[in-house]
Amino acid sequence: MNVFVNEKKTAVPDGSSVAELVSRYKPDADIFVKNGFLTTPGESMKEGDRLVLIRRGEVPAPEDLEALISARHTPGIMSKLKKATIGIAGCGGLGSTSAISLARIGIGRLIIVDFDVVEPSNLNRQQFFIDQIGRPKVEALRETIARINPAISVVAHAVKLDATNIPTIFRSVDVLVEAFDRADQKAMLVETVSRTLPGLPLILGLGMAGWGGNDILKTRHLENWHICGDSNTEAAASVGLMAPRVGIVANMQANQVMEVLLGPDPQLKNDVGMPEET
Repeated sequence: MNVFVNEKKTAVPDGSSVAELVSRYKPDADIFVKNGFLTTPGESMKEGDRLVLIRRGEVPAPEDLEALISARHTPGIMSKLKKATIGIAGCGGLGSTSAISLARIGIGRLIIVDFDVVEPSNLNRQQFFIDQIGRPKVEALRETIARINPAISVVAHAVKLDATNIPTIFRSVDVLVEAFDRADQKAMLVETVSRTLPGLPLILGLGMAGWGGNDILKTRHLENWHICGDSNTEAAASVGLMAPRVGIVANMQANQVMEVLLGPDPQLKNDVGMPEET
């Protein structure tokens, strides 16, 4: 039968156990992940199963790194995600957090755009570090992504987005994540994409200021637009932007990107009250 060992298709005897494959392919492994879930040496393998073998604390060879990073993924999605190109319009609290989550799941190519530099007030919610203060956000974010997963291709544009350059910069993306601060910028992006890139899936962030209110954060769907947040609570005097709530919405956006690319996760049907197929 054929199975995958560290993402390499491998012919093995029928009924082979995890322990037998460990002995054959990586005797020093002490973490065994079968089909995205931790398993034990006594488990048996079936046709098409995916087994990832890891030695705790070992720095893997570059050619093995991607398979090991994706060990806990749902099986079969990595090849689809690697083919995708995602645009990130703005690299602040929403954009930097979404970009890092998308890098961690193995999106093949990210196009990130922001004209600004890292400054101290960004550090309360954005994915930057003290030693990056003063650097262009796109350069700092590209550097951080490379530290997480060097297999991700990151195209960085340190420019201000407007109606003239949006169609060119994002013409090749499969999905676009809107991550602007100001309402007028959001409106400009929506209008420009609707006019020049019709049909492009657009993931918007709207309503993430303050704290708490987890139960009112949700995603609304309007054809190819997906709006994440509470759609109301924007930053204003006495209403700040902070890491927990901004981060939740940013990861809602990244999660929605996955659903656009892969379709709904069939395992979630019963959890969200959807009827079972008959």
